[in-house]
Amino acid sequence: MNKNSISLGRIFDIPIGLHYSWFLIFPLLTWALAVRFYPSEFKDWSTTQHWIVGGLTTIMLFVSVVLHEFGHGLAAHGYHIPVRSVTLFFFGGVAQLDVQPPTAAAELWIGLAGPMVSLALAIMFGAVLRLAGNVGWLAALAQYLTYINGALALISLFPGFPLDGSRVLRAIVWRGSHSLRRAMLVASIVSQYVALLFILWGTWLLFRGNFADGLWILFVGWCVESAAFGQAQSWELRAELAGHTVSEVMRRNYVAVPAETSLQEIVDWHILGAGQRSFVVERGQAVAGLVTLQNMRQVPRQAWATTTAADAMIPMGEVNWVRPETGLWPALNDMNHDGVSQLPVMVGRHIQGVLTREGIISLLRARRGPGFPPV
Repeated sequence: MNKNSISLGRIFDIPIGLHYSWFLIFPLLTWALAVRFYPSEFKDWSTTQHWIVGGLTTIMLFVSVVLHEFGHGLAAHGYHIPVRSVTLFFFGGVAQLDVQPPTAAAELWIGLAGPMVSLALAIMFGAVLRLAGNVGWLAALAQYLTYINGALALISLFPGFPLDGSRVLRAIVWRGSHSLRRAMLVASIVSQYVALLFILWGTWLLFRGNFADGLWILFVGWCVESAAFGQAQSWELRAELAGHTVSEVMRRNYVAVPAETSLQEIVDWHILGAGQRSFVVERGQAVAGLVTLQNMRQVPRQAWATTTAADAMIPMGEVNWVRPETGLWPALNDMNHDGVSQLPVMVGRHIQGVLTREGIISLLRARRGPGFPPV
């Protein structure tokens, strides 16, 4: 799960994460609905009713976003593409796929699946609105959710990353040019213009007094702009690493320490003495785990002399690892996903070396000089 999100568990074995931005938008959106939207639409309600329906609306919006993202996930499963995780942001969500869809058609249908779910929800809540009758709070809730799901379906089709329209545009250009790289370049450029459009639109709505919608659209524009820039850098980096494998840059002269070695010994001999940053922990001839500077920082300094490498290490069963023939791009993705700077390189139960970010950076520096995207 992304280090900027908290885990909500799994649904259909897909990890669900909630981005920290939701802790900002949940009270903000609830406040906007309870203080601005519902009081203007339902003047005879009490303040308590405004706040209760405002909070319930925000919760149902959250549920709608989850269902939208699961539309992408189910479509990906239909093409036998594993979904690594779903992360929910304040403007929507992102379903992270383990691999690139194999064809432009797969890319297109996976991209359209989410908006189709939102459109279906808008139709469903529209039907609830017609049936609500005199149940005022239910009609109000259904009215807003009809509008917001319709808006989510429409806005998500704008061709700006990470919105679904960017994936649809990418599929169309990919199909026409037969070049995924060209498709990604076009989608990244278009995303930057879409971001500017959202920012101008949101600002205009704010000046017109539409605080809730204006703020939401303004945030969407800011996120699209940031994501578009990151996506352009990501694909440039991906192109640089294409065709290169872990075996080319892994460090074969890794440092292995016995499980009973104290952290103080590791600091004195390997960190201060040789500048090493990660260590393979061995029991006999078997690899027991991995200990890094981050693991050691979690142990009070006064306890280093009595804490062993085995006490502080990440057990091998919990360590992500790669094979020598793994491509550098997916290996780097694994590092980013786990929030680590090194991965053991294994064949069976035998360690062959350690892949580090420094090794990848050295390859890029050799190919392009000092100016390269951060990894």
